Amino acid sequence: MNGNGRKSLGPPLASLEAYKKLMKRYFFWAKMKARFRGQVGWITSGGPVEFLWAMGVVPFYPENHSAMCGAVRVSVDLCQLAENQGYSPDLCSYAKTDLGSNVKELSPLKGRPAPTLFLACNNICNTVVKWWEVQARHFQVPLFLLDTPFIYDQVKPETIDYVVKQMEELTAFLEKATGRPFKMNRFQRVLERSAEGIRLWSEILDLCRHRPTPLTSFDAFVHMAPIVTLRGTRSAVKYYRRLKKELEDRVARGIGAVPGEKYRIIWDNIPIWYEMRPLSRALAEHGLVLVADSYTSSWAFEGLDTGDPIRSLATAYTVVHLNQGLDFKTRRLAKMMEKYQADGFILHSNMSCKPYSFGQYEIKRRLTALTGKPGIVLESDMVDGRKYDRSRAEAQVKTLAEMLAG
Repeated sequence: MNGNGRKSLGPPLASLEAYKKLMKRYFFWAKMKARFRGQVGWITSGGPVEFLWAMGVVPFYPENHSAMCGAVRVSVDLCQLAENQGYSPDLCSYAKTDLGSNVKELSPLKGRPAPTLFLACNNICNTVVKWWEVQARHFQVPLFLLDTPFIYDQVKPETIDYVVKQMEELTAFLEKATGRPFKMNRFQRVLERSAEGIRLWSEILDLCRHRPTPLTSFDAFVHMAPIVTLRGTRSAVKYYRRLKKELEDRVARGIGAVPGEKYRIIWDNIPIWYEMRPLSRALAEHGLVLVADSYTSSWAFEGLDTGDPIRSLATAYTVVHLNQGLDFKTRRLAKMMEKYQADGFILHSNMSCKPYSFGQYEIKRRLTALTGKPGIVLESDMVDGRKYDRSRAEAQVKTLAEMLAG
């Protein structure tokens, strides 16, 4: 127990310092590229970043930046600035944080790197389409939209053909925007590093099957940054080799991420970035440990094939979690509960992310019917703290613990 009578969390990961240095280098690199008129591409979190790295374009993720703003609790002010400009209070808070940053920079980075191009992919949501259009006009730089049709049941060959064609058009767009030729051999090397980074990240998440788990989803929400921002680079591969080795050592020595692990829980949706530590302590107080989630595992996709790189990428980016229907999402969560031996679940009904949150009360009903395990729905917002009630959330966590205790 800590001095406040709350249950303490486990020992911090030694790799955390290496993670901080890696991310500082990445953001410094992106800002220096922009300052000295290098190529910086703003890209959506679900976009095929391999194309940018292959063309010598440093990617920057406004969604990642908005999450950082949420974590340091400046998003509310930025959202308010966007609303003052006429944007709806119901608009995605990631988008409002980014749009508000056009008015006033409150970023922990002390400013975003100026873009030379935009790449949007609507496999995660359609808000990004208008968001990126607004920003492309604001910065007066070209925009490419990669359209991935929604998957209602099965993936059809003509759907992948359609995305492949767009990816071929993307290479032409990047050649024109950068003034450089697209080289397949360089693209394949990036793809190989991407596949290795994804494999390592998947293996890291799989280590959470052990009891006690060496890593919680709260840890994974932090350490996922390189697989998002640096996917396709040697830096991400090197870092995840180090992290995996440390976690394997924890498993061998029986060191858990949370002392007194009692009930194993999975999480659905984006985390509540400004509330991660208080919420993790509230769960730990009742012996609840988040061992897996649908968010970080979205970057553990499979099937990248250097023998057929464009088509394999087209498939991988089309079949992501958010681009599929309720049946798929429910089955995936049920499989996750089985794989990680979860006792219950928490669905975050995220007011900002409608594609992620749509149908969650139905998913809750189906998931309990499939698994026989209880769950709760926390209503909140990923970075807008005006929409979060801590006392209510902690009461719900207590209720879940009581249901699990029987």
